[in-house]
Amino acid sequence: MSAISGYVLPIFLLLVFLTAFINNTKAFDHFVEGAKEGMQTTIQLVPNIVGMIVGIKVFLASGIVEAIANVLQPVLDFIHVDAHVLPLMILRPLSGSAALSVTTDLISIHGPDSYLGRLASVMQGSTDTTIYIITVYFAAVGLSEMKHAMKLGLTADLIGFAASILAVSIFF
Repeated sequence: MSAISGYVLPIFLLLVFLTAFINNTKAFDHFVEGAKEGMQTTIQLVPNIVGMIVGIKVFLASGIVEAIANVLQPVLDFIHVDAHVLPLMILRPLSGSAALSVTTDLISIHGPDSYLGRLASVMQGSTDTTIYIITVYFAAVGLSEMKHAMKLGLTADLIGFAASILAVSIFF
């Protein structure tokens, strides 16, 4: 199977060039035009990405995550959820790397086969970086009204967190 995978890209490129030749299309000109559009999109997105990164770093350095965890501790105790996963739940919609760092810490401290290790892993796989994705993608297409998409995305994250807790509680 690995021998076949080495031929997939060259065969694909050969088919693209062959199709372009048969249709008398200037493939390289189209490639250059697409590359220019890609660079313009990148230039448009850089300020949004830098803003998100700075905002996330300030958010993490401010200690707000720990303060929120302390405030929500009674609620988490009531629903039998360990407070150690709360930073993951807060950071996951914002930053994939920050959430992965929390997951890595939980796994290294509690072990990969512990309840917390499994819960963090399932949460990591069941949710996404909603705020980051919506900010970047909406900026890429020039949309500024993201209220409804944000509500829907964060609701999906909450459902993902709840489903993760339920699944890990049932299966482990």
